[in-house]
Amino acid sequence: MSTTETAIASTIDFAISETQNMIADTLRKFTKEHIQPHIMEWDESQKFPVEVFKELGKLGFMGVLVPEEYGGAGFGYFEYVTAITEIAKVDGSIGLSFAAHNSLCTGHIMQFGSEEQKKKYLPKLASGEWIGAWGLTEVGTGSDAGNMSTVAIQDGDYYIINGAKNFITHGISGDVSVVMTRTGERGDSHGMTAFIVEKGTPGFTSGKKENKLGMRASETAEQIFTNCRVHKSQIIGEIGDGFVQALKVLDGGRISIAALALGIAKGALEASIKYSKERKQFGKAISEFQGIAFKLADMATKIEAAELLIFQAADLKNRHQKVTKESAYAKYYASEISTEVANDAVQIFGGYGYTKDFPVEKFYRDAKLCTIGEGTSEIQKVVIARELLK
Repeated sequence: MSTTETAIASTIDFAISETQNMIADTLRKFTKEHIQPHIMEWDESQKFPVEVFKELGKLGFMGVLVPEEYGGAGFGYFEYVTAITEIAKVDGSIGLSFAAHNSLCTGHIMQFGSEEQKKKYLPKLASGEWIGAWGLTEVGTGSDAGNMSTVAIQDGDYYIINGAKNFITHGISGDVSVVMTRTGERGDSHGMTAFIVEKGTPGFTSGKKENKLGMRASETAEQIFTNCRVHKSQIIGEIGDGFVQALKVLDGGRISIAALALGIAKGALEASIKYSKERKQFGKAISEFQGIAFKLADMATKIEAAELLIFQAADLKNRHQKVTKESAYAKYYASEISTEVANDAVQIFGGYGYTKDFPVEKFYRDAKLCTIGEGTSEIQKVVIARELLK
């Protein structure tokens, strides 16, 4: 173990804090009352339940990481991971929207916005009065974001934005969006700029809502910009800083998706343990058969390993250390094991696991997104390898 790794290992406190326990208890009660009864209704109809996020805002969870001076809870990444995990154990869709609001839109403004921008937007986002969106991906540029086609051209004190964003969480319902545009040459890491664009700005509209395999209650849609005039005061940071900012935002966002994957996996495991004790075959509970017991043991071990990687990354983030490699470790591993655990859960449930009367088929569908969103598993391996070979 290197000196750096030793320092990291000695810093992490593995004890769950009173605050984390409080957050977990609060969200267990909240999800039972406000989310659990509606899961399949929202999934079938693809309803994005804005009212749930308003209620989460009243409890202080829509600004988990936002400092108290801007109306947030002022918590760190351990508490944030705990919150996402507890929500995702019940419904990955709500966990995904919760994470996107907190880590992407709100997180970008919090990390790189001016004092004026923070005072204007963070209180509304932290309270849940406004829902946030974050626009990077386009139809032709997913992982290759440097070649985006959405452009912003200066016109006096304004910039004219033209283009479209794709697969944007809250692309229709978002009240404010942080949007990455190209202000320089394609492929130039200093050729992109981030703008804050409010819903209702002339020339800014929503397009197609995606009909998805999973995460169906989390809204995913196009954002369209047609001669959209945005004042220069809406630029986050400096012209040309957008791509560098986005990469740093994604470092934190990957911890969010890892926590989301962890929550889904935990939900699938808990459902599997309960079912395996209740389901009888050949005169005894199926949990007494080694084939099932060993499967549960494998699922639990993968979850524990993922959780350790996530809290390692969260610890670095709390201490404002570089987290690129560690967040990629966490996101890559947690998302992959989440799909494995969910798959095993369906197998344990057998035929019932393939029906919508039991929760594991939804965990199975929801888990897959975690291997794709905010950087595919393949991109995580690129990031990890690049960091190792520096």
